[in-house]
Amino acid sequence: MNVDDLIAIDIHTHAEKSCWNPFDNYTEEYDRAADKYFGSSNRPTITETVAYYRERKIGLVMFTVDSESQLGGRRIPNEEICDAAEANADMMIAFASIDPHKGRMGAREARRLIEEHGVKGFKFHPTVQGFLPYDRMAWPLYEVIAEYKLPAIFHSGHSGIGSGMRCGGGLRLQNSNPMLLEDVAIDFPDIEIVIAHPSWPWQDEALSLALHKPNVWIDLSGWSPKYFPPQLVQYANTLLKDRMLFGSDYPLITPERWMKDFDEAGFKDKVKPLILKENAMRLLGLKAKI
Repeated sequence: MNVDDLIAIDIHTHAEKSCWNPFDNYTEEYDRAADKYFGSSNRPTITETVAYYRERKIGLVMFTVDSESQLGGRRIPNEEICDAAEANADMMIAFASIDPHKGRMGAREARRLIEEHGVKGFKFHPTVQGFLPYDRMAWPLYEVIAEYKLPAIFHSGHSGIGSGMRCGGGLRLQNSNPMLLEDVAIDFPDIEIVIAHPSWPWQDEALSLALHKPNVWIDLSGWSPKYFPPQLVQYANTLLKDRMLFGSDYPLITPERWMKDFDEAGFKDKVKPLILKENAMRLLGLKAKI
């Protein structure tokens, strides 16, 4: 990634539509519920998303969410995202998502994606994937991630997926309490753990875990900054300023909206460059050429 040409790095963007797989509407009810929750029905292709970010000179990390066991929908191929990242290496990085229920087969896939396709990190969604982060079922996958010293993003807090559906679509919010990541942070100190989103209703738990465990970060995606809890802004301006990351959750929230509201949300001027780009550079091992 050529960071000198970028104004920011968005650590949290989603691949929404595959150009490799045939259309699969099996999870359409969940998609419509998320559209209603976020007020957006935008489902761009990977190519369209990359073009959108390139035009705005914003780097991006992109991933899918493999929830085949829990939701039954066909995932977007990790390799499709990797190919796009290779073709746009100046401004894009690929993370992979592997359903933890796949166990050792999932661990084999993780190793192959790292060694053959250049994956630079992983994404987990405990609510949508239907697992507890500390479940030993996921340990083989974590072991591979730790071996290569790569970061892993974990969804936390409330989820727009399933919101408003009968029984919440059967999805368990409790799986995404950030404190459930503590065992992972202790047993895998070589994994840089990113708690995704303001973790409402567990914001204080996320801040506590990040303060206590130096391998825990927080990305600020999924919410407009004008709605951030005040304690999140307080710690981003002070004790956790070096481990806060810009993320939008695109396409559910656009980087323009996020960055506009970020400018007016009470963040200190000296902290803004850290959150927008410099912290992500450290997390991802990126260096400026200038």
